[in-house]
Amino acid sequence: MRHARTASPFYRALYRGLPAGDLPLADLPPVDKPQLMAHFDDWVTDPAVTRADLEAFVADPALIGVRYRGRYLAFTSSGTTGHPGLFLHDPDAVACYRALAGRIAGDAMDARRLLALLRRGVRTAVVVGSGGHFAGAVWLETERRRNRLRSRALRLFPVQQPLAGLVEALNGFDPALVVSYPSALELLAREQDAGRLHIRPLVVATSGESESDRAHLAAALGAEVHNVYAASEFSPIAADCPHGWLHVNSDWAILEPVEADYRPTPPGRPSHTVLLTNLANRVQPLIRYDLGDSVLARPGPCDCGNPLPAVRVAGRHDDVLYLDDAGGRTVAVLPLAITAPVDDAPGVARCQLVQTGPSVLRVRLQAEPGAAADEVWQDVRAKLAGFLAGQGLANVELVRAAEAPEQGGRSGKFHQVLALKRPAG
Repeated sequence: MRHARTASPFYRALYRGLPAGDLPLADLPPVDKPQLMAHFDDWVTDPAVTRADLEAFVADPALIGVRYRGRYLAFTSSGTTGHPGLFLHDPDAVACYRALAGRIAGDAMDARRLLALLRRGVRTAVVVGSGGHFAGAVWLETERRRNRLRSRALRLFPVQQPLAGLVEALNGFDPALVVSYPSALELLAREQDAGRLHIRPLVVATSGESESDRAHLAAALGAEVHNVYAASEFSPIAADCPHGWLHVNSDWAILEPVEADYRPTPPGRPSHTVLLTNLANRVQPLIRYDLGDSVLARPGPCDCGNPLPAVRVAGRHDDVLYLDDAGGRTVAVLPLAITAPVDDAPGVARCQLVQTGPSVLRVRLQAEPGAAADEVWQDVRAKLAGFLAGQGLANVELVRAAEAPEQGGRSGKFHQVLALKRPAG
């Protein structure tokens, strides 16, 4: 807090009426993404960093994995609130995240499994969105640049490509470790069950899977499945244990489950949202930051013996779309794949896709203040149509909705994609 008050004009103004010196965390006012992004240049503690300059940097896909200003990792995110964000992490924070990830990996694997991974060259498939400075893609490219000898064993598999191409590429790579989103992994498990995908990973890392989903993934892929709670604002926030809880790395990340009015949510009850305080990153202080996730804190110590606080996180992932092509064949489309082309489109504040028919998508669009709504719609429609055509779905009708994007559920989390149906089996 002292650093934020001293180095960040935004926090200095926010805390102006508070007593000097140390204060209990609960006495500090919460912040959220729209608020911080609106005051971006005053929020950051490095005067050389500006929003305009950073936006120009992340607009160039060729710079993914390159340090912004030779120093900072840069991520873009829309997250569960639906509002776009720009996040920087300084070298000390990156070192902290890397150490935490290493500790989690060490805790998750015994000597036999680690030896098996090494025998297969620790070939790692990261199945995430590409083409933007998304956290997964940036981390992968950063690691590839750090260790050129290992770069061939680390490969990005874009979720934007047609499913058949993704399956073929994964079969050819035969990864020992797979990292991906829940919705992508669920789709890959269906492909494995159907006999089209035949990979044999030893470990699968994901975020937000339920116990039943994890069991299905483990059975279909023949792998040990681990949950890691991660965000563009801090990664990894927490990692799983054998009893199905996520243990928070509370030496560096503080989580506060709260109600809509930011009063504490009692342990054992799902929260409306959760506040994150990042103790590692000094360039972009996050103190009681509304992360947008619904979290349930364990009332007492975890049976696994880990003394770190234990939580469960409500499902964060959007629906997989199942759309019919012109010939009546059903094509699966991953949510991040279809939203990626419009996430950074000029003038878009939020975009939500609602399937209303086998080949119909209703597009709820909120333009940024001052943006020409008709021009934004034409651009979004063109980007979506281009993506769908690449999936063999040029026939899908895109309908401009009159209503704005809507939050959903008790937590108010924002889902960018709402599917009409999901095939059984």
